[in-house]
Amino acid sequence: MAPLPGSADPGIATTNDRPVYVIGAGPGGLAAAAALRARGVRAVVLEKSDSVGASWRAHYERLHLHTTRALSGLPGLKMPRSFGRWVSRDNVVRYLEKYVAFHELEIVTGVEVSRVEPAADGGPGWTLHASGGRVLTGSAVVVATGYNHTPRLPRWAGSDAYPGTLLHAASYRNAKPYAGQDVLVVGVGNTGAEIAVDLIEGGASRVRLAVRTAPYILRRSTAGWPSQRTGILVRRLPVGLVDRAGDVVCRVSVPDLSAHGLPRPTTGLYSRVNEGAIPVQDVGLIAAVQSGKVEPVAALDSFDAESGEAILADGTRLTPDTVIAATGYRRALEDLVGHLDILDARGRPTVHGPHTSPKAPGLHFTGFTNPISGMLRELSRDADRIARSVSRNLTKPPTR
Repeated sequence: MAPLPGSADPGIATTNDRPVYVIGAGPGGLAAAAALRARGVRAVVLEKSDSVGASWRAHYERLHLHTTRALSGLPGLKMPRSFGRWVSRDNVVRYLEKYVAFHELEIVTGVEVSRVEPAADGGPGWTLHASGGRVLTGSAVVVATGYNHTPRLPRWAGSDAYPGTLLHAASYRNAKPYAGQDVLVVGVGNTGAEIAVDLIEGGASRVRLAVRTAPYILRRSTAGWPSQRTGILVRRLPVGLVDRAGDVVCRVSVPDLSAHGLPRPTTGLYSRVNEGAIPVQDVGLIAAVQSGKVEPVAALDSFDAESGEAILADGTRLTPDTVIAATGYRRALEDLVGHLDILDARGRPTVHGPHTSPKAPGLHFTGFTNPISGMLRELSRDADRIARSVSRNLTKPPTR
């Protein structure tokens, strides 16, 4: 691997060049790097895996974007029309690879950044501690390690006694290993809902969906109008107004599934979004629940330490062959920047996008919200705003 610019590691060539370091080669990091390059700012993307878009490559195979192709492209390069309206996982990966080549981005793979702190010389900029003993100095830093970084697997009481297979949804690829099995999917976000449908279509003998809080379910598109466009239109409106409008839309467009064990939610749609719960885009869940192929049940509470049975919140006992936990992810920023006092109680950056905390000037974050208007669209908008901010505030490093 070529020497990294700004390296203070005596084993690696040291230069006076202090680029902007972008941590993470997913859509957010690549978009930020391209926007910086377009403004004449050198950006070096550091990626811990051996390829760009690593998290996308690891997603389950049937995944398609819930946002439209036209509203999901990154700055400077549209997604090809041949990808269709709802872009597949594999095509997202192809697009990211093409994006790197098109913009001639500078990517360094196999480098994991473990800690970011103010420049060691006391001047402007940041010091990055990375794998291989590397110590890198950048004029600014963009953290783009992703909203879905580290799988969160609850420690259910008695889970050690469960005799079946227990895995996080991050490890799920397709339904083939579960053909003929009784499967309990825990969590009814977009991932849990889609995996449940995938299992039924892939030959699982029985699929139950453990639900703690009834979700808002939206049609991905109604009469050709994608729900994403509605999300864009209402994003700046008062929460209460959107809650009321969302309730009307859901009642008109989505059937009442209460008789099938999936009641309508009792809290507002946008209120839930502000709490971090994005509505479920229907890609077959409604029909699967109506037909009884996917059975909503109460939340998973624990496992019986003696029998290994799964115990639900209503006391029901189940003996599934496999439990798949679609229980979300952690941002996992504590080790990287937790010492800078810029994270909130939930581990999210207190300042996002083009703005930086007074405690950490020049340290930007992108991709740590889950917007109703579409993640890729907002990453693109963030990238341009971050690039403007960095290029405006960037100063030349002192000559030594």
